[in-house]
Amino acid sequence: MGTKQKTKEVVKTIEEKVEKGLEVVKDTFDNVARHLPFANLAKHTNDTYDIEIDLPGVKKEDIDIKIEDDYLTISAVRRFKKELKEDDYYLCESNFGLISRSFALDDNISRENIQAKYEDGRLYLTFEKVESKKTKKISIK
Repeated sequence: MGTKQKTKEVVKTIEEKVEKGLEVVKDTFDNVARHLPFANLAKHTNDTYDIEIDLPGVKKEDIDIKIEDDYLTISAVRRFKKELKEDDYYLCESNFGLISRSFALDDNISRENIQAKYEDGRLYLTFEKVESKKTKKISIK
């Protein structure tokens, strides 16, 4: 076997290993993404911010919201079980797992005035600016 042929085989082997590695990375990221709930962030007014987080299939009592240092973390346990029983077969699909999402809180966000509401599989959070950072209207005399 010539040097040229050996080089081609080495290159082919490296390419196959890179492709296999990329598949493993993609599968890993897909798995991680399944445990990160989707979130919409919006500046509602000059003094408030809203975050909406999709948590379908999660019960209100399975949601935990906490602030630690400058991070707000929402975590929840998703418990889903679908069973189908027929005379000749039984199907059971389950999806259990912890899902979590963290957000960095700016210094101008009040840690005491955060409101949370859960409705139809969606968590709504409203944040207010600290009083000293709120927009103030100045009247002209």
